[in-house]
Amino acid sequence: MTPWHTSPYHRHWLLQQADRLFDTFQYASLNPAGGFFDLYDDGRPIGTVRQLHATTRMVHCFAIAHLLGRPGAAAVVDHGMDYIWRAHRDAKHGGYFWSLDDSRVIDDSKQAYGHAFVLLAASSAKCIGHPLADKVIADVTEVLEQRFWEADPGVTSEEYGRDWSKLSDYRGQNSNMHLTEALMAAFEATGEREYLRKAGSIAAFIIGKHAAALDYRVAEHFNVNWALDNDYRGSEIFRPAGSTPGHWLEWARLLLQLWELGGRQEAWLPGAAERLFRNAVTLGWDHERGGFFYTLEWDNRPRLRQKLWWPAAEGIGAAHWLAVHTGNPSFEDWYRRIWGFSATHFIDHAHGGWFPELGEDLKPKRGFFTGKPDIYHALQACLIPLYPTAGSLTKVIAAKGA
Repeated sequence: MTPWHTSPYHRHWLLQQADRLFDTFQYASLNPAGGFFDLYDDGRPIGTVRQLHATTRMVHCFAIAHLLGRPGAAAVVDHGMDYIWRAHRDAKHGGYFWSLDDSRVIDDSKQAYGHAFVLLAASSAKCIGHPLADKVIADVTEVLEQRFWEADPGVTSEEYGRDWSKLSDYRGQNSNMHLTEALMAAFEATGEREYLRKAGSIAAFIIGKHAAALDYRVAEHFNVNWALDNDYRGSEIFRPAGSTPGHWLEWARLLLQLWELGGRQEAWLPGAAERLFRNAVTLGWDHERGGFFYTLEWDNRPRLRQKLWWPAAEGIGAAHWLAVHTGNPSFEDWYRRIWGFSATHFIDHAHGGWFPELGEDLKPKRGFFTGKPDIYHALQACLIPLYPTAGSLTKVIAAKGA
């Protein structure tokens, strides 16, 4: 089976899809008052609230666009970095607010999830030489170390109030997973190995310890003592109950990236990545209709049956990495299968972007989201297969050239 990523046609198609995403978000998302608009289904701006993860993901994605040679992308990075530093950053207490509108802070909580994306955005901005990058990296690194990092388990805590008062005893894997991604990007951008050490610590705890004990299903929710909390009920968007196969897929790729960056020293990482992926496609894929169920119960029955766009996007990236690293044609087959489903059902061929959610009939539906999801997951699905499986997109694009 000739890999699709070596096919000139498929590579051209992937670039076309990436370019359509850039076209959709580059200009319509830009809020003149700072930060970025969310977008309606048809691509028009919606609302005034800016959430930290959305601001930072736009910076990350348009740093990639600049590395690719897209005109105007650097201005998007400038716009986003300025808003992160000037508006999201809490100049009094330190850290970064979760959400703002044109005139005030809406949610002043300090979330590990959002701070992970600040580090990712600043690391990506450093790859294009942005003048604020070093300042933001230093600032958010200090906040992560002093406020969030729990040295004994070697993972991050979760959430605090504006003045760093405790909001809850909740501990979660999602913020830790994205911090792993960001720490690897920071290592690549700065060369400082402490970032890589922390990434390895999180992976060993979340996957090597807990997921391995659950037959390579990823536990999402923990209490303050880092004991698994299977009864947790929280936000179905950021903290859904049960287990989330999309995160198994996301971790599969991140583990292989960690293995590469660490000089292929941690022998357990490739096998764990393969186990996570195979569980996700065996238990999480809807073998009747296609697509990944959003969440599963711990007896492996689907809990939330709707299909979200981001697990498919993450499945594409993971399947590609595994196909390249193992040479096993089953991963190439899954790469093609997930892309086929995504191209048919998730890509909005009329208005650009991807539909965020599909119902049981595989038709777009409004549920967890209004309008278009941000560019981050879909863009990486389009671009990851075009570059060597040796690191983050910013690093490999900068090394190889567009």
